[in-house]
Amino acid sequence: MLQQTRVEAVIPYFLAFLAKFPTAAHLAAASEAEVLTAWAGLGYYSRARNLRSAAGILAADAPVSWEACMKLPGVGPYTAAALASISLGAVRAAVDGNVMRVVSRLTNDPSEISAPLTKRRFAEVAQTLLAPLRPGDFNQAMMELGATVCLPTKPRCLLCPVQKFCAAHSAGTQGSLPVKLGKVPARRLDLDLLVCWWEGRVGLVRRSAAESRLAGFWELPQKPADDVPAGSFQAEFTHQIVNDRFRVRVWVDESESRPGFSGACQWFSPAELVAIPVTTIARKALTATTGGKLMYPRGKRSRSVTQGV
Repeated sequence: MLQQTRVEAVIPYFLAFLAKFPTAAHLAAASEAEVLTAWAGLGYYSRARNLRSAAGILAADAPVSWEACMKLPGVGPYTAAALASISLGAVRAAVDGNVMRVVSRLTNDPSEISAPLTKRRFAEVAQTLLAPLRPGDFNQAMMELGATVCLPTKPRCLLCPVQKFCAAHSAGTQGSLPVKLGKVPARRLDLDLLVCWWEGRVGLVRRSAAESRLAGFWELPQKPADDVPAGSFQAEFTHQIVNDRFRVRVWVDESESRPGFSGACQWFSPAELVAIPVTTIARKALTATTGGKLMYPRGKRSRSVTQGV
């Protein structure tokens, strides 16, 4: 859950997820829809699918080495090293973004931190620093050092337990390290969605399993470009997914008959919506157009929503 996601955002999901799936066996036995529903709102949903697949392997045969951890779905060198060092005592350095920053400053290395050669070199340095008798504790300490003391901006050098070993601090360059290339500007995209209610149920369409993003999730249908429904424009908000920034406009069809175009829709009551994986954009749109009455677990109405007239 912490991959590409802030700790503060993860905590409520983590607690709810463990309450629902307390063991690997429980998670392995759950359907994909159940797991995606519990994950809805965190994004990067391949993580949830991989976690469920890995749970099936763990429930049958728990790994006993770093190599075995590396074979779990969705697990790369960092996660495998964290798992193996903490739970198995394997002497493997777990190198995440926090550790990369610490190494960059300890060695006063101005190399661009996302370059493959830099990552490989920093991982080798981290491995040489690793305490072989307590690798799990050391890895956690390094990650915590980067997260709480060796901060991206305004590092807290006066509180740092390794200040006297830090080459960047000695050179006064800690504030300019690590070196990162500028981010690619987000793409701005327009999205017009249609909320259709029919006999107390809302129409949703399901993303195909072949979709690269949000496969299997339910979402609102897009409004046909030449159609202005009876209820017309209702709300607008922004939503960012990775490097795509959407301007979402929501239209509501308030006609009493079932919309003719919506044959591809399936219809859900408000009570049924909490039991299926619904995209965050659709959740925001439904919450906005129902005046906040249609809420979801852990859901919060977006502050950027503006109501139509």
